[in-house]
Amino acid sequence: MDKEEKGQSDENGGSQSHADRVDAAVEQRRTRTQRPFPACAFEDALEFAKSIMEFGSGQQVRRVTLFDHLQKSPESSASRQLITNTGKYGLTEGSYKAEFLKLTANGAKAVDEEIPERERARARIALAIEGVDAFNALYKKFLGNKLPPRASLVDAVKDASIPEELAEEAVDTFVLNLRFVGLLQTLSGAERIVTIEHYLDSLKGMLPPGSNPNLNKPAAESKQYEGGSLVTAARAEFDTTCFYITAIGEEGSEQRKHSDLFVSAIVEPALEPFGLRLVRADAIDKPGTITRQIIDYILQSRLVIADLSFHNPNVFYELAIRHAARLPVVQIARTLERLPFDVNQMRTVRIDTTDIYTLVPKMETHRAEISSQVRRAIEDPDSVDNPITVFYPSLKMTLQ
Repeated sequence: MDKEEKGQSDENGGSQSHADRVDAAVEQRRTRTQRPFPACAFEDALEFAKSIMEFGSGQQVRRVTLFDHLQKSPESSASRQLITNTGKYGLTEGSYKAEFLKLTANGAKAVDEEIPERERARARIALAIEGVDAFNALYKKFLGNKLPPRASLVDAVKDASIPEELAEEAVDTFVLNLRFVGLLQTLSGAERIVTIEHYLDSLKGMLPPGSNPNLNKPAAESKQYEGGSLVTAARAEFDTTCFYITAIGEEGSEQRKHSDLFVSAIVEPALEPFGLRLVRADAIDKPGTITRQIIDYILQSRLVIADLSFHNPNVFYELAIRHAARLPVVQIARTLERLPFDVNQMRTVRIDTTDIYTLVPKMETHRAEISSQVRRAIEDPDSVDNPITVFYPSLKMTLQ
């Protein structure tokens, strides 16, 4: 029997049928897990596009040279994902394997500070919302209305052909993008989705979109865990634990009230989709030295969220331990404090607590921004930079 006949025989045989089934299963898995929208917020992708503009003065740049300038590995998963995301947003041309990266026409407009602000803002809207089918569908559906409850957004994004397992992430990214480009504004005490024309017409005398860090906040649902807002160490396993570093203060103090509010109203609801339970130092009921237990949680918890409000020295000490261990951290802080230089280079969720009139309308968006940062931190821990990993990338800590 020649090769051609043998191949035909195999196609009809059990062995080839098994191979077909394997191929079909692989293809089905690939299709099921494909993300039909970028895996990061537009603001993050825009920062990379700005780097291309600054480094190459608007011209194409060599991928390897650019990442060397940024002090990042061009072959790391975080770098590859960054290139993929900027491409999905239509900011850049060139894959993570390409020799050169180049800004698209709209990408160049979105980062060019020398063109009229209105033109720059229009390009950002086109890329962040209109250029992503699911986000554009959500925008058109809810245009002119208050930002709907999270459950309504999740249902709507599923109707836009987003897989159920990606619906939560899509909603977080959509709300982040909407606010960043100026289409989600607080009007009459509520967050409303405004028309493109309304926003563009309001630009006279305003700062460029995204220049005010207090505008970049997202949205998540509010749920409470069974048994209260905090869990004890006896119930917490490190692989499902998020340790909360914060200034606690005495009972009844401003620090304690602040921490309790952030835990119950913002942080815990943001963690709920990930199955993470929050542990705060005062909830540890395990026998032993409290300092040792806190360090155990800092070094072994899957995630740490650090509230930098009040500039508490213990908070910064504990944050430094986590940084040295090269483990994922999400930073949050009130807008009242100016963050110290060493940590203000890291992305921080800023929450305006000036009064209830500024806090309450944006509560949903504060939760969503935390959710977005948590998702990135736990899905790709290596992508979370801190001052130590940036300047000492080979430094490693081993627990005995």
